[in-house]
Amino acid sequence: MQIAPRLALPAFTAVMTLSACATASSQTPLPDGRDIALGQRAMVDGPVVQPVEILEDSRCPANARCVWAGRVRVKMLWLRPTGEKQPFEVTLGEATPLADGAIRLESVRPEKETAAPIAPEDYRFSLRFDGGL
Repeated sequence: MQIAPRLALPAFTAVMTLSACATASSQTPLPDGRDIALGQRAMVDGPVVQPVEILEDSRCPANARCVWAGRVRVKMLWLRPTGEKQPFEVTLGEATPLADGAIRLESVRPEKETAAPIAPEDYRFSLRFDGGL
């Protein structure tokens, strides 16, 4: 009878260790910042970010002539290692301070057309982070 309690703890520890390994290896790695959709998390050269909302897309349509090129603004979340979700905003072509550096929205796809609006699920973003350290 005394053998069972002595074996229970090592067996439990082994099961928990193996289950932790199985969980860690089954996680899929986050994509990089080259082709991110709204709601998708990505690791952009360090920080983990998530675009959550198009705030403005006033780009000149590809099949039109405009006086102003327009701009794109996107609401983002910085998913900090502590679990905190810190909101911030990026504008196409501009650097935005983040963490120890700056993040830049480099491109937005698809191009805007006069004939049809872009559905939120069709947007794709390319981001780059330039770390400060």
